[in-house]
Amino acid sequence: MSIAIQKTLSLLLLIGIGFLLKSKLNKEEHKKGLKILILNIALPAIIFVALLKIEIQPDLLFLPVLALLFNLLMLVVSKYVLPIYGIENDTSTMRTLMMLLPSLAPGLSCFPFLVEYLGDEALAWGALADIGNKVFVLILTYLLAMSWYYKANHSVSHSGNQKVKGLLLSMLNEPINMVMIVAIILLSFGVTLESMPLFLSEAIVQMKNLMTPLILIFIGVAAVLKWDQLKMIVSLLAFRSGITFILSGLMVMFVPMPSEAAILLAVVFPQSACSFWPFAHMSAVSGMEKLDDKVPHKETFDLGLGLNILAVSLPFSTLVILGVFSSGSYFVNPYHIFLGGIILMVLAAIPVVFQFFRKSNIAYKLSEEEAE
Repeated sequence: MSIAIQKTLSLLLLIGIGFLLKSKLNKEEHKKGLKILILNIALPAIIFVALLKIEIQPDLLFLPVLALLFNLLMLVVSKYVLPIYGIENDTSTMRTLMMLLPSLAPGLSCFPFLVEYLGDEALAWGALADIGNKVFVLILTYLLAMSWYYKANHSVSHSGNQKVKGLLLSMLNEPINMVMIVAIILLSFGVTLESMPLFLSEAIVQMKNLMTPLILIFIGVAAVLKWDQLKMIVSLLAFRSGITFILSGLMVMFVPMPSEAAILLAVVFPQSACSFWPFAHMSAVSGMEKLDDKVPHKETFDLGLGLNILAVSLPFSTLVILGVFSSGSYFVNPYHIFLGGIILMVLAAIPVVFQFFRKSNIAYKLSEEEAE
């Protein structure tokens, strides 16, 4: 069994362990404790390390730009496609899906396979592309979450200036953003993780290493999958994967690629699982809502749905990426990439078609009853 597959199984095993611990950690304070560790220790540490390890290569700057453009394009696509699946606009479900579906978590679901199948050079390209994705999941989704929060809960009581002021204060109070500011200041002075005192860098790395097991166990503990919701999530992930294949096919067709490895990277990188970081922002907003008793409580996001998406997204993306790599050179051909995308989009459309015919039958029966 390859190292990449074994690593994937180990990640899924951690989710399983969290599921087994559900009865032991069923109290809200237990889940809250895990969330505090993730949001205030592990997540800021991993962001700090990631920022201090960034090495910009001028000749490959188009990679993070392409990744960011993909995130933004998927955000726009989500806005207009989700209503087709029966998701109402301006609801917690809609906002949750728009936060998660365009995001990518290549570190968990893609990078292990890049190392195993394509080697270190492809991994370096993927890591550079992930800089653009990090801009989206760390900064843009946070700004989006906060703007939705103020729109949902403060649309009447706050003026424009107060909204901006409140947004900036909230950003500064978040450990994630404080860490990002410190990291950017250190980078501007040429300070890297390697140049920091060993005791300090080691402590930060140890905190960063908590991230993956804590997230996966938390997903297992908190996820509550319902059959109807599971069908919707799988259908949306299939659509996400299908449209991503088509975008990758267009890129392979029109952008010159230096090697077969570069083509496969363009195919599998956007197939990465949904990122946990937008969920962290949603959790921060949820905490603010609970503390703010001056306005009527209105949930901006559906955290339960968000956790379930994360729980299903990891194995779904893993299977897709494994399928691409296991097919040899099949997905090097852009027409084969298009075919894979079309098949997934057709599968994703099946629930929508069934729902359409079901509504048509109900309407027809009601009209017959009225005629009688």
